[in-house]
Amino acid sequence: GREADPGVGGAATSTPAKLPKEERGELERIEKVLRQYERGQLATVDWLDRLTFSKIGEVKAAEEKKWAERSELFLQLELGRFDYPVLFQEPPSTVPIPAAGGLNSDSMIWIHDPEAAFESPAVAKQNKLARSLARGVIDHDLKPDAGERRTIKKLLKLPPTRPLPAEGKQLLWKFRFSLKEDRFALTKFLKCVDWGDAHEAKQGVELMRQWAPIDTADALQLLSASFTNEEVRAHAVEVLSRTSEEELLCYLLQLVQALRHEATDDSPLMRFLVRRAAADRRLAHYLHWFLTVEWEDPAFAGRFIYAHRQFAEALMAAESGKAVWEGIRRQSELTAQLCFVVQELAAVRGNARKVERLRALIGAGGACGELATMSAMPHPLDPSVQLRGVVPEESGVFKSAMHPLRLAFRTVGADGQGGQAVVIFKKGDDLRQDQLCVQMISLMDKLFKRENLDLKLTPYKVLATGTDSGMVEFVPSYTLASVLADHKTIGRFLSQHNPDPAGPFGMQAEVLDTYLKSCAGYCVITYIMGVGDRHLDNLMLTSDGRLFHIDFGYIMGRDPKLLPPPMKLCKEMVEAMGGTEAESYARFKTYCCEAYNILRKSAPLIVNLFMLMSGANIPDIAADAEKIILKLESKFVLDLDDEAAVQHFQALIQESANALFPQMMETAHRWAQYWR
Repeated sequence: GREADPGVGGAATSTPAKLPKEERGELERIEKVLRQYERGQLATVDWLDRLTFSKIGEVKAAEEKKWAERSELFLQLELGRFDYPVLFQEPPSTVPIPAAGGLNSDSMIWIHDPEAAFESPAVAKQNKLARSLARGVIDHDLKPDAGERRTIKKLLKLPPTRPLPAEGKQLLWKFRFSLKEDRFALTKFLKCVDWGDAHEAKQGVELMRQWAPIDTADALQLLSASFTNEEVRAHAVEVLSRTSEEELLCYLLQLVQALRHEATDDSPLMRFLVRRAAADRRLAHYLHWFLTVEWEDPAFAGRFIYAHRQFAEALMAAESGKAVWEGIRRQSELTAQLCFVVQELAAVRGNARKVERLRALIGAGGACGELATMSAMPHPLDPSVQLRGVVPEESGVFKSAMHPLRLAFRTVGADGQGGQAVVIFKKGDDLRQDQLCVQMISLMDKLFKRENLDLKLTPYKVLATGTDSGMVEFVPSYTLASVLADHKTIGRFLSQHNPDPAGPFGMQAEVLDTYLKSCAGYCVITYIMGVGDRHLDNLMLTSDGRLFHIDFGYIMGRDPKLLPPPMKLCKEMVEAMGGTEAESYARFKTYCCEAYNILRKSAPLIVNLFMLMSGANIPDIAADAEKIILKLESKFVLDLDDEAAVQHFQALIQESANALFPQMMETAHRWAQYWR
């Protein structure tokens, strides 16, 4: 029989072995009726069934005789019968299996299934049918029961890096209408949407617009690489448009990096950043530098150049934009001159001669003498401060491989008061990783203070002006190595600078408290960020008791030394607290645990900010971004409640403290060696 198949260009096709209906015989009709009988669709009548089956046997014999007289060949297949519909049946293996004499590897046959991790087509189809748009009317009134509410609560608590299970996606989709009032549920719901299905994507966007307003952390997550839908990303920008300039500054570095994940150069995010920067001087200065550093990335240079061009045009069109642009231009000239100075000093041997040559270059009559007499310009590290010229006699060169410059500038603050700012200028070092770490320390300091906990941190400023140059704020302080060399102990150093015979350990009580708080803050922060390569030359101490870390060349668990301790807490630091049995050491642990739980509350924000930096060519993140972000997330132990988290962190402190003192143990000895 020939049949027309309109699905193949309208051409007539045929199945040679398929006979016309008039030639198929009675047996085919009988077989269809028999299948209905076996499925219980026909009534059972014993006496009639006996007569019928007898007659069927006669018909079958006659048909077989007729087919035997034909010359064609036929293949008859007998299939197994099952009580229930079968979606898939594994055929019997033809591989001979030896008799197993025991549970040993020789008797096992390993079969690789490349599709084992794929979603079952049957399950995918079932899920698609369950999401039929016709069910929207029904789903609109659905409410989860107690068990489903518990499951949904667990799903919503999953960190942003954790994928949703298929069953979880179905559950969230089913109750999507009842979740609209939960602002924390939007990001999870959007992960459930099949964005490749136009109808489902349309419904997802419509529901997103009806959702309760989300917070900044979730908006930042919607700008990550996980969310590619342009309307979703535009919704995130709309949420961020309600933030203040101060808050926007906290995330500006990450928002610039999020431009990598946009579908086009002219995106809502780019226009938002340009618009806000054109209206605020501080945002304008930082946006300029964050964009220009990315010009050296060959993959996205065009996008960042386009964004900078739009920014420059918007700035020039603004009322006070020309003055801001002039300040940015002069900052660029300053960095170019400082790069020239570093190159000139590279050929000079000996630190004393380098200092002498530096002062000659930047002094009156020198090749860069205009630096000493320049008119006021915005400080690259803090545009609210005006630089009014370098002070040659107070500037110098550090004794290190890259010979960074120590430059003292005369300043005028926002209040009109004069002062001095000391800046470290580096050429030959990529400061983008340090810039990220200090930005995160500054953010965490704000999170602590929001909870009325001031841990006396020192979030000095860092600005990368290129992939191999930048500026660092100089904070008057001493390395722990020099403190111990000159004073033998930290406690003696603090008591000599802040004496009080009636105070604890002979020092003023508030100085000891400052020391305990700063130690606690940096112990927690360096643990979360996995800061490595800690030694007594990159731990700093101020005369009023503030301890802080510098040089973040190793983060996210990387460390050039073997067996780094979990907490960056050296023996000398604990001794200044009076030892592990002292009341002040107990206060230190209390500060640590309080700070740890505060950061745990903001874990999604911190994780999302690091996720946005995954494409920023920062060495310790770009190496294996997915694995590193998961490691960061694990530091927060989000499956524990606050009380259990306190016990967990106290155990970490105790583990580190135990390794500091009984040094006859091998591990303790190695950890003690870490600090040498």
